[in-house]
Amino acid sequence: MQGWQAGNLIHEFIEQSKNILRDNLVGIYLHGSAAMGCFNPEKSDIDLITVVDHPMSDDAKRAYMDMVIKANAMAPAKGIEMSIVLGEVCRPFVYPTPFELHFSVGHLEAYKADPDGYIQRMKGVDKDLAAHFTIINKRGQCLYGAPIREVFAEVPHRDYMDSIWCDVSDAADEITQYPMYLILNLARVLAYKEDGLILSKKEGGEWAINHLPVEFHPLIRDAMNEYTEGKAVDYDEALAKRYAECIVRQIAQ
Repeated sequence: MQGWQAGNLIHEFIEQSKNILRDNLVGIYLHGSAAMGCFNPEKSDIDLITVVDHPMSDDAKRAYMDMVIKANAMAPAKGIEMSIVLGEVCRPFVYPTPFELHFSVGHLEAYKADPDGYIQRMKGVDKDLAAHFTIINKRGQCLYGAPIREVFAEVPHRDYMDSIWCDVSDAADEITQYPMYLILNLARVLAYKEDGLILSKKEGGEWAINHLPVEFHPLIRDAMNEYTEGKAVDYDEALAKRYAECIVRQIAQ
């Protein structure tokens, strides 16, 4: 993630977080493609975890959400994906992981339509956080606040595996709807299961080319081209379904 716009967005996010949360702010951490060197403004979101020391009031949540909405307007097409969590669920790690607040572009209209209701509803547990915390631990960046090692405990293998498995377990039914995302995510889940690797989507595709049957290489290359270059792709749906069934079967063994 490069350029003055990205830098300006992150700077504003940090400064406004400090203003709103004050001494409750433990730190702000970057994960996902922007932390792993494969950010594509057309295909990637900006993945952030904000850690706080104690639960936030509804007024603080409303102020924070309003700030995030303004920052999101500065972001690329897929916008910001952000969760706020308590430090006490990061170390020792709690799974499924509770969160205080969450936002992604898919929730933008729901927040605008009913901000107070959104704040009341947007609290619970999220298995995805195990994957996010793992990326932070292995390859993430501390943008502000306490160092990663002081805030995040290691995520146990069983919890990380369950988290990433939940993301792809229905891939055979969903791959024609989300082909690029699932082709590359299936590859990186299998890479973790077989080789213990924590990979980006791009790296997952590269691993797949070196480890999976030649039959699937055109499909994987199509997904990598769409992800890295934004090229429109007409996927072979029958091949995509065979790929999903094959990789899901290997992961589940």
